[in-house]
Amino acid sequence: MELKLNRPICFFDLETTGVDVAKDRIVEISIFKVFPNGNKESKTWLVNPEMKIPFLSTQVHGITDEKVANEPTFKELSGQVYNMIKDSDLAGFNSDRFDIPLLAEELLRAGVDFDMKNRVSVDVQTIFHKMEERTLSAGYKFYCGKSLENAHSAEADTMATYEILKAQLERYPELENDMKMLSEFTTRKKSVDFAGFIALNDNGQEVFSFGKHKGALVEKVLEEEPGYFGWIQNADFPLYTKKVLTAIKLRKLNNKLT
Repeated sequence: MELKLNRPICFFDLETTGVDVAKDRIVEISIFKVFPNGNKESKTWLVNPEMKIPFLSTQVHGITDEKVANEPTFKELSGQVYNMIKDSDLAGFNSDRFDIPLLAEELLRAGVDFDMKNRVSVDVQTIFHKMEERTLSAGYKFYCGKSLENAHSAEADTMATYEILKAQLERYPELENDMKMLSEFTTRKKSVDFAGFIALNDNGQEVFSFGKHKGALVEKVLEEEPGYFGWIQNADFPLYTKKVLTAIKLRKLNNKLT
């Protein structure tokens, strides 16, 4: 079954130095872009993370410091990456919780003003977990009847994810072949930032989801305790979380002025 698309969708996968969204860096990125007319294009880059790749991470994806020593940095690649995804929805395997947040951090760090306002995301892992509870390799075997060669290669994982989503749509007739509906189905929680520090309550208002102000309205906290904004901006929070918090603060100030 082919995907029904109103706009392009980019399946992508990252191999990284670790799993800390705020601190770790990309060492490989693969993007597979599918257009509404059925055309496809793909690109894979090795990336110099400008930091040492931990041994345990190398054991997972096989990428060493030597392998990426002469590769471009993400900042040097950021324009190409953004140009490929800027008009597209995004999809991946565990992408909502890891790949998209980390990609956003890298783009913001490179000076690219990335956000998800005008796009949706489809996390194929969530469909898999809701339906079958398995891993990517098992999912590839289960849905596609194939063994996943070169697992933890960004390109192999990206292509497997694309094939799994198509097979999932074939297997589950209750899943609508529509990216917006699939995005809603795969969204785990209503968070405003990728990392989940700022969520939406039942009334659609931004609230903090951590710390001493957990459950409190963001606007109210910023008004009553302005130093909390400064603390978050100077602390080790993801750049996208800081960007969202700044937008909420500016919106509040603009409302006061109008």
